[in-house]
Amino acid sequence: MDYVIEMLNIRKEFPGIIANDNITLQLKKGEIHALLGENGAGKSTLMNVLFGLYQPEKGEIRVNGSRVAITNPNIANDLGIGMVHQHFMLVDKFTVTENIILGKEPKSGGRIDIKKAEQEVREISEKYGLSVDPKAKIADISVGMQQRVEILKTLYRGADIIIFDEPTAVLTPQEINELIQIMKTLIKEGKSIILITHKLKEIMEVCHRVTVIRKGKGIGTVNVSETNPNELANLMVGREVSFKTEKKHSIPGESILEINELVVNDSRGVQAVRGLNLTVRAGEIVGLAGVDGNGQSELIESITGLRKAVSGSIKVNGKDILNLKPRKITESGIGHIPEDRHKHGLVLDYTIAENIVLQTYYQKPYSKGGFLNHKEIVKKAKKIIEEFDVRTPSEETKARSLSGGNQQKAIIGREVDRNPDLLIAAQPTRGLDVGAIEFIHKRLIEQRDQGKAVLLLSFELDEIMNVSDRIAVIFEGNVVAIVDPNQTSETELGLLMAGSKQKEAGEFGNV
Repeated sequence: MDYVIEMLNIRKEFPGIIANDNITLQLKKGEIHALLGENGAGKSTLMNVLFGLYQPEKGEIRVNGSRVAITNPNIANDLGIGMVHQHFMLVDKFTVTENIILGKEPKSGGRIDIKKAEQEVREISEKYGLSVDPKAKIADISVGMQQRVEILKTLYRGADIIIFDEPTAVLTPQEINELIQIMKTLIKEGKSIILITHKLKEIMEVCHRVTVIRKGKGIGTVNVSETNPNELANLMVGREVSFKTEKKHSIPGESILEINELVVNDSRGVQAVRGLNLTVRAGEIVGLAGVDGNGQSELIESITGLRKAVSGSIKVNGKDILNLKPRKITESGIGHIPEDRHKHGLVLDYTIAENIVLQTYYQKPYSKGGFLNHKEIVKKAKKIIEEFDVRTPSEETKARSLSGGNQQKAIIGREVDRNPDLLIAAQPTRGLDVGAIEFIHKRLIEQRDQGKAVLLLSFELDEIMNVSDRIAVIFEGNVVAIVDPNQTSETELGLLMAGSKQKEAGEFGNV
């Protein structure tokens, strides 16, 4: 059997942890090979070894049968290996073209030939069906478009083997379908793909084989045609996983969050939220469904004090919190699991313990007379680490060192522990595995059952359908419909999200 990539018995250690323990992965030419595992199982570490970002303690890598030493990403690029990272490596202020050619700029007379570069970008994007505007600034394009730029970057450098690290974690359902088509096109053009993921639906739809790793160890490789989602989930987590969220019928109480005629501008000064009205009551989960870029991020940021609103009112327990400072807003009874855990959820170079008390460090018992009480902070951190199954060497570990899923569990633990009346959960399971998703959904429902109000923003339609008691559909900055998840379908929701009127969507949705 000819393999384009062979990673044989790879071992990678970090202080106090064996991230990859004797793992083997073999990629055939022209296949999409999934690398499946829980958050923190060692998937990204293994691929960072292949891409030259880490050096393994043991094992060998072969490319097209020849043993190689990949000591940095430039060598990986020279060997035809490209990587599309989960957190994009793009310069916001540069154009699409400038980002794609960065470090490999075509020169003419000692200067960068931007016209030639734009033409090359156009040609590659047309060949692979990756339509982008070469002149657009990264800051002005959607997340899905930014990902296309990342893919084009690898193709521009001549990659034949492309590693996708959790590529659908930040995409809308429509963008996921587009990405799947792009992957199929790349395979037809002779490329080979390693897909790091824990989304079983995508594996079943697009992959040929799947290698499962659990807690840093290789569990085995199976043909996708000979397995099913339940078996894969079991291999990944080591136990049975429930895909259906069990919950009692909700009995909502009084209104906790009342938003009236809210207007919020985006960062360019354009209206993103346009006279929006929404109510969330105690004891219910309201799901906010919409295609990315329809004002949902600006809405959440205005409720949590991260963005100034232009006009309207936001009341929590009857008190208007519009444009108060974030600290005042959190003190008024709001918990916030932010959409971007790195930007707004954690201080990555602080320890887990320090991150756990980010909103409460100035209160008793965590500080007294202006001095922090380290003992109490550690005690609280240990409690949350245990309760929310945060897998970390210790509470003194820096947040940066944890996997995305464990970072997310730490944030959710911190917010739930503060016992807020309103919990805002924006993309709470983004980039998480089935075991962690099941755990987080249970926690959101627990909050609801304790009489809390929960506002859930998610681009995962099955999550919205599964967890919400009511679904508010947002389109062009307005709530255009409120639907009952038990009386709608993904088709109807999709049509409403695309701007269809509720009556029309209902006719289509029930077909």
